[in-house]
Amino acid sequence: MTTYIFFDDALRMLTNAFLFSAILLIAASSIGLAVIETIEKTEH
Repeated sequence: MTTYIFFDDALRMLTNAFLFSAILLIAASSIGLAVIETIEKTEH
């Protein structure tokens, strides 16, 4: 028995995955920048 995924559902899943990964990337980069800034402030 094969289950088919409709094009609309596949497109929606891909769009959600892309948005989720973009938001995750932005959050990770902002956290990394904040950590780097605090490290630089403590050095000086």
